[in-house]
Amino acid sequence: MSSEIPQALKAAVSQWLARNPSPDRREASAKLSKAYAAGQSSGAVDLGTYLTVRMPATYAAISKVLGEVANVAEGFNPSSMLDMGAGPGTASFASAEIWTGLARFDLIEENHRFATLAQDLCADILPFAKISKARMQNVNGSADLVVAGYVFAEMGLPEVRQAALWLWQNAAQVLVIIEPGTPQGFARVKAAREALLKAGGNVLGPCTHANACPMVKGNWCHFKTRLARTREHLHSKGASVPFEDEAFSWIAVSREKSILPQARIIAPVQVSKIGVACKTCSAAGITQTMIASRDRPAYKKAKKLMWGDAMMENTDAKPR
Repeated sequence: MSSEIPQALKAAVSQWLARNPSPDRREASAKLSKAYAAGQSSGAVDLGTYLTVRMPATYAAISKVLGEVANVAEGFNPSSMLDMGAGPGTASFASAEIWTGLARFDLIEENHRFATLAQDLCADILPFAKISKARMQNVNGSADLVVAGYVFAEMGLPEVRQAALWLWQNAAQVLVIIEPGTPQGFARVKAAREALLKAGGNVLGPCTHANACPMVKGNWCHFKTRLARTREHLHSKGASVPFEDEAFSWIAVSREKSILPQARIIAPVQVSKIGVACKTCSAAGITQTMIASRDRPAYKKAKKLMWGDAMMENTDAKPR
């Protein structure tokens, strides 16, 4: 499942940028990166810069997460969605690519500039979407799927717990929360996870269990997805590397129980002549797993494993 922005959305973004030219975006891009690294809101950013340098990354991360949710919750076919703190509508566009049965999209965005931008981008792609300029905490509705992507940045952990529970009340089936893959972002995800499991949510991922999170101080659960940079992206960032890696943390919970993978790889996979070493998280905790090269079939299969992959019950991996 591709995490690249689909052609229709690329075209809509290009048309918007053509209608709304802005000066050189390098300074705005630097300010956005600095604010993002500091865990601040991107609400005041130049919109053209956001579309060029941030939307592709957030789309890639959200698409990756929703793809994992679809893989685990095989019978989940939502017909309605609430996109909370929607920004330009990134989560809605990603959801539409994964679940073609979605017929109702409600996008909630407090920032009027981003709400207007979402309206413009949705016009030809999701013309039936409803965009509301409101604080997500003031919205009472219900949808099969509720997604909150990159919206908790300026909240303290008590506020995150309260917001997660409020979002859960609006989720008829599944709630997905995605945050930057930083220690602070993971702390917010972990706080949301604890509140949601206490409220009766059934974990879908990335966790493969409902036990207490085994991550100790100094470590944080996060994953990465790689995306290609466009020419405009390279120019705006003053970069020469044709790709970038977006780090993200996430939690998804469901009203229904699903069959979860046995474990998930939570760090880069190390491949050597001896074997394939994986750091995994499971109900047993965090484990270092080795697939020995002498077991040729398992070793060949394991060499294709990547950070973030699920390891099913029939894996040939041998914990060490």
